[in-house]
Order: sequence, then C-alpha cells, then structure tokens
Amino acid sequence: MKHFGLFGHPLEHSFSKKFFDEKFAREGREDCVYENYESTDIYDLKKIVHENPDLVGLNVTIPFKQEVIPLLDNLDDISQKIGAVNTIRIHRPEPGKFELHGFNTDAWGFELALRPILRPHHRRGLILGTGGSAKAISFVFRKLNIEHFFVTREDSRFHYTYADLNQNTMKAFQIIVNTTPLGMFPDVETFPNIPYEFLTHKNLCFDLTYNPPQTRFLEKSKESGAFIHNGFRMLRLQAEKSWEIWNTPIYV
Repeated sequence: MKHFGLFGHPLEHSFSKKFFDEKFAREGREDCVYENYESTDIYDLKKIVHENPDLVGLNVTIPFKQEVIPLLDNLDDISQKIGAVNTIRIHRPEPGKFELHGFNTDAWGFELALRPILRPHHRRGLILGTGGSAKAISFVFRKLNIEHFFVTREDSRFHYTYADLNQNTMKAFQIIVNTTPLGMFPDVETFPNIPYEFLTHKNLCFDLTYNPPQTRFLEKSKESGAFIHNGFRMLRLQAEKSWEIWNTPIYV
C-alpha cells in the first residue's frame, strides 16, 4: 500500500484528502491512501516519515512551506528559485533510511489557472501576504512579465502596507491575489483590508482559498464589479502535478 498525505496546520480547511480519495476511487487505485498529518511543529516531519515506512509523498501547507526547506535533502530548480516547497517526494534507498526531495507545484497550478483569465490590460499585480504561497505567485508574475508588489501589515521599504492602498493603487494594479488565510474556513467572515469600493470591472481578484468557494474577499470584490476566481482549479492542477512527481522514478 502506497501512502501519501498532507503536512501542516490547520488542516480542517483542506480539500486535498477529499481530492485524492476521490481520485483513487475513480481510478480504482486500491493500493493508495491519502492521510492528513496535522502538526504545529515542523520537526515532526521526519518523525512522521520515519514512523510511516509506506509514506512516499507529502504535500506541505501553511505554515511550513518555507520552514521545511532546511529539513530537505535537495530541491528542484523551481523551488530553489521560489524559496518555498509544497510537495515532498520521499526516497528510501534502504530500510530505515530516507531522503526528502522538495518541489513547488503551487507555481505550476497558479500559472495554468491564471493564463486563461488574463486580459491584455492585466499588466500589474498586488500580492496580499508574503508567505510561501505568495513567493510562488511572485515567481509566476516574474515569468509572465507582470510587475508586482507585496502587501503586508507592517511598514517596509520594499512592500506596500494595507494603509497605502487607495483609489490610485486599485487602478494602477489590475490583478490582486490574496495568499493570506483570511476568509478561510472556519473564519469565513474575515477578509483582507483593502479599499474594495475602488475596484472596477478591470480588476481581476484571485483568492488562493477554495474553502469556502466564495470568500468574503471575493464577494466584496464582485460587488464592486471585479472579475473573481477562487483557488480550486489551482489546487487541482498542483495536486495532479504532485501526483506526477510522486510517480516518476527519478525526478531530481
């Protein structure tokens, strides 16, 4: 039996287990199982891998996408450039020993989800948050030549703060991507503090959250006329890429 799973905290919001359970059932994969490995301690990762010898692949979610890197044996080129990992392939060269290989499939999923909804006027973007997912979004924006800035709660020479956002910034930055957990189940009434009243039909608002399908961020953006998109397609695409990585004999 091959075991796969999700490592992070909290996990009650995640659709990853449901996604893979349904995938295995649909494809008749009775030899595969996907479990949640919830922890608030990054150092539990190696303990989990050691105690589950059938574990061959993990997805990594908040808050560990950056913290996990020092625990890995190597990274692929993309995750090195991004500085964040959301997929781990576990190689066991001999009983009792293992190697952890890190990858980033968030960028893959986001790019494929974003490209079909981009319009010619979508030239500049704001990324709400600065975590591991935000770094993957920045990587894709650089690849697509979309000028962008991060938005944080604290003052910084290099980022916007939420207090900096006004009518001019909403007009100047046509793409707004929420990478924060605000609005994610169970805290569904929370949302990023941006001036939604200044959004128009020219704005594209993308929320990486997929539970609930329409967050307060997306609701408020839609009310102002913006085009909205949630993170479910990105989730599905990055999950399929993870599956490909886990099932490729030599990927690094």
